[in-house]
Amino acid sequence: MGLTEGTDGKMRCFGGQAGKEFYGDYHDEEWGVPIHDDRRLFEMLILEGAQAGLSWETVLRKREGYRAAFHGFDVERVAAMSDAELEALREDAGIIRNRLKIHSARKNAVAFIEMQREFGSFADWLWGHVDGKPIVNRPQDWSDVPASTPLSDAISKALKKRGMNFVGSTIVYAYLQATGVVNDHVKGCWRYPA
Repeated sequence: MGLTEGTDGKMRCFGGQAGKEFYGDYHDEEWGVPIHDDRRLFEMLILEGAQAGLSWETVLRKREGYRAAFHGFDVERVAAMSDAELEALREDAGIIRNRLKIHSARKNAVAFIEMQREFGSFADWLWGHVDGKPIVNRPQDWSDVPASTPLSDAISKALKKRGMNFVGSTIVYAYLQATGVVNDHVKGCWRYPA
């Protein structure tokens, strides 16, 4: 995967071409930008888990459907969803209708709340792994960007131990990129200097 030139002439790690402007907007405004808000961290956790085996572009196209289906990613409301509510979502074309992924949202919400209670916030727990500062890797090209790291291995193991699903090391590394814990904008991307 190489850099892409958007319809606005900017070079990006991904997105921005005709018909994919929304993907470029995500790249420009969110990917690699530090998130400390628990609701947004929960949203990205659910969306990254939904991506397993699919493209991130597919998930982003369904993001509004996920927000509607999962109560705006209100973690307490997701944790309280009934089996019937979750099963009904299997008919919702606005999301990825994989039963295991749908049910994992509730399971992950329950664990997320337990972590909030234990650590004060999920953000405090997550950012504690990097002393509150993003890791800026400055990759020269995409071949320098790993699929997982010892950090994603450790976080994945900790989340699984707490009962979460769809939090393998590769998914967790993508999560760290999405939430700005890791900044992997590649050389030549207009966001690289930031």
